[in-house]
Amino acid sequence: MYTQFYGFTEKPFSLTPDPTFLYLSKQHKMALTMLSYGLQSQAGITVISGEVGSGKTTLIREILRQLDKDINVGLISNAHNSFGNLLEWVLMAYNIKTEAKDKATLYKVFVEFLINEYANNKRTVLIIDEAQNMDMQTLEELRLLSNINADKHLVLQLVLIGQPELLETLQRHELRQLAQRVSVDYKLKQLGYKETKAYIQHRLSVANGDKDIFDKYAVAAIYYHTGGVPRLINTLCDFALVYGFAEETKHIYLELMLDVIKDKQKGGVFPVISSENREQETVRRLVKQEKGIDIVPDHLEEADDVITEL
Repeated sequence: MYTQFYGFTEKPFSLTPDPTFLYLSKQHKMALTMLSYGLQSQAGITVISGEVGSGKTTLIREILRQLDKDINVGLISNAHNSFGNLLEWVLMAYNIKTEAKDKATLYKVFVEFLINEYANNKRTVLIIDEAQNMDMQTLEELRLLSNINADKHLVLQLVLIGQPELLETLQRHELRQLAQRVSVDYKLKQLGYKETKAYIQHRLSVANGDKDIFDKYAVAAIYYHTGGVPRLINTLCDFALVYGFAEETKHIYLELMLDVIKDKQKGGVFPVISSENREQETVRRLVKQEKGIDIVPDHLEEADDVITEL
């Protein structure tokens, strides 16, 4: 709808994970480095965690583009609590076909596959996304799979990607053996104000648009109401461009951005923040000081703190 009006070659704020638009903030760059290190160093288990919408799946897509041809990757992209037989999912991830149904035979088929890959100088990596949904029994089965070795060499590497609940599960006493096998781990956090601004400008530039379509006050409102979560940032920016197109304005200003946020929150799906962190409070105060507009939801109380420059 608005791509031609703003001169984009494609939508800059799609919710679909796309490594083309990957913005490497300091922490996303570190997470990508940890993923690469875990794979290159043949770490047994690598764990990357982060809140919903923090960019974990996009990082997976990017790392898959970088892998060497001697690495055979199996991807389980949507683990869930009614997983059933883990081995069936694992075999499907590698496109291994078998008529077997019992776990013992399935295990034997997978071991033979791993040994054959190893004999052909190929490494095998299993990536599981949304791993926080796996129950303790399934995670324990993963640990048993990580025991498979050939000539004292590791033949299967595991990469677990999940929300913070995954870390809570791995810290349970019953899973201490699995946790002790985690060689590399990293936790993604939300973006700050400056990173949010850079993130928005990066995506606009990748779509060949004007990187300054959103003024700094609109960006401040976006940061405040999303807490720096990339997926929520995409949602607000996408709708803001629709509103901007409707108003035939080439720039997204604060008042328009607040209309977007208000309408999104009225829908009942977009989250309304219940508390603010130090940086959100600072940004809110600066906007009120410079524009005379309070971007805080009505249910939040005023708080006193030091004001720094945006």
